[in-house]
Amino acid sequence: MSGSRRSAERDMSDRRYRHEHRGHEERERDYRDRNYTRKDDRGYSHSRRNRSGDRDKAGGYGYGARERERERERDRERYGRSARDREGRHRSASPRRPNRSKSRASRSRSPSDDEKRKPNFAPSGLLAAETNTVKAADGTSTVLKYNEPPEARKPALGWRLYVFKDTAEPDLLHIYRQSAYLVGRDRLVADIALDHPSCSKQHAAIQYRYVQEKDEFGTSKGSVKPFIIDLESTNGTIVNDQTIPTARYYELKAGDVIKFGLSTKEYVLLHDEAS
Repeated sequence: MSGSRRSAERDMSDRRYRHEHRGHEERERDYRDRNYTRKDDRGYSHSRRNRSGDRDKAGGYGYGARERERERERDRERYGRSARDREGRHRSASPRRPNRSKSRASRSRSPSDDEKRKPNFAPSGLLAAETNTVKAADGTSTVLKYNEPPEARKPALGWRLYVFKDTAEPDLLHIYRQSAYLVGRDRLVADIALDHPSCSKQHAAIQYRYVQEKDEFGTSKGSVKPFIIDLESTNGTIVNDQTIPTARYYELKAGDVIKFGLSTKEYVLLHDEAS
């Protein structure tokens, strides 16, 4: 009983071994004989037979040298075509044209135009005109033509003017109480009023200035002296029968005779110490 069972088990194991061995051989033969192909990521077909068995001339597995060369050619054509397409699109795009209006404007722009565009911080004179404006009660206003210099001082001597005009006794004008006196026909601003029509509204100014002088020993000494300046009047200012230059200070001395315009009035300058 036991012997027959052992023989039956041996027959079953032999049968199972032959079946498994035969199936393995058949499957191997089918895979070897069948031309099974697959595609890689780039879309090329590869044979299972080439991969498993044959080698190319370079000694590597897979497709041969010819197929690799063909693949390189395809890559070159593909890359060259894409580069030509990009170059063609770049060349076909119309280039930007320079703005001729701006270039013409820059050419026509002169240095004077550039200077006009620069900021100008120079005084415009509006503030000075506002501070030098004198308004009357009736609403009229007058802008002063004259401003005192920094060296303006009040005199220490008692200067005065003697006015002679076809009369036995001259008029006396004291001109030492302030540092400057404006002479003219405009009574709104004039300190010394003139009536002759040949005189300007703001004709001249008598100004006391502090100046440095050297004596015979070479030592400098400061003193306040009278000067007269013609404010670019129409008919000028005359000192001792000579017309003085306009817009310049002219030093006065005791005993000088001053005339304004075509008027015959004479203004004689003296002070307390004059003999």
